[in-house]
Amino acid sequence: MKRTIFIIGLGLIGGSLARSIAKSNEKHIIGYDVDQHTLDFAHMNEIIDESSTDFTESAQQADIIILATPITETLFFIKKLNQIPFDHEVIVTDVSSVKKPIIDAANEISNEHITFIGGHPMAGSHKKGIQASKAHLFENAIYVLTPSETCSDTSISAIKEVLKATKSNFITLQASEHDEMTGVISHFPHLIASSLVHQAIKWGDTHTYIPKLAAGGFRDVTRIASSNPELWQDIFFHNRGKMSQLLQDWINEMTDIKQLIEQNSKSEIIKYLKQAKDYRDGLGTAKKGAIPSFFDLYVDIRDQTGAIASVANVLAEEDISITNIEILEIRQGITGVLRLTVSTKEAQQKSYQILHKVGYEVMLEK
Repeated sequence: MKRTIFIIGLGLIGGSLARSIAKSNEKHIIGYDVDQHTLDFAHMNEIIDESSTDFTESAQQADIIILATPITETLFFIKKLNQIPFDHEVIVTDVSSVKKPIIDAANEISNEHITFIGGHPMAGSHKKGIQASKAHLFENAIYVLTPSETCSDTSISAIKEVLKATKSNFITLQASEHDEMTGVISHFPHLIASSLVHQAIKWGDTHTYIPKLAAGGFRDVTRIASSNPELWQDIFFHNRGKMSQLLQDWINEMTDIKQLIEQNSKSEIIKYLKQAKDYRDGLGTAKKGAIPSFFDLYVDIRDQTGAIASVANVLAEEDISITNIEILEIRQGITGVLRLTVSTKEAQQKSYQILHKVGYEVMLEK
């Protein structure tokens, strides 16, 4: 039986979910967005089966409702859904990266026809909007589910079935533990990246060459500061308790390292840096639960047409799949560094041997 999926919000995340769900002929997708151009684009490109400007009518037709909106809007739509008279059971989920306020609101739902399951697909892009959406955006990404108090295992299975085309790795967490962990590894790093950029801006008043020198490591560590400011303000607001705690922890950490540097505590600084290196180098090197492994190698390439394609083709001819590729630094007319990610240790070693054999300078991340 064909299920009707109602997606509210057709930006990067909502559009990407629609694209992946649309792969199944057993789903009928209704899209809702305040931007008519977005709806027209989604319909014209067959991302959705039909567009809607009537929220209540479309919600009443749906079997599954996906709230792919910013957190504040999601809270508004939860209240709105609670007031709609349904004549059948409806499963509602969201995509918000802060879960506690969402689940608190979901636990207040009095509408007996609604079952709510919090969701957070942990993938994204620095681009935004329906035009940036991709069917494969969530492939191999972690998709966190945070069930409400009344949610059953049957409902969780139903959501997983609807979202199976995303090829995500599903894990279930409590809302508070999700917010604490994403605060540490996602929300807080974004704030730090933005603060590093602000520091560069201030020093730029003194040293005008800073923008020209800001390459390599600086660009790499501050890349996420290019994301949507309005979206991140909403995230910071709704996770402000955890953010405040993390900021205080960071201030204490920086106070300690400042003291080590001022006192020239060589052995302690080396120990501090080594602990950080060992932990960072160990991220993702072993499969833990739903977290996929990854193995990196670095390739020096020339700044010339087809340089990246040449590396990819050499590995493709040996049937090696690259799971991620990133340009760390390219200087005009000189060389750059390409970071390639493969999924196994064997593929990493084989890639090294192949590229080294044909003359590339290669280094492994061990």
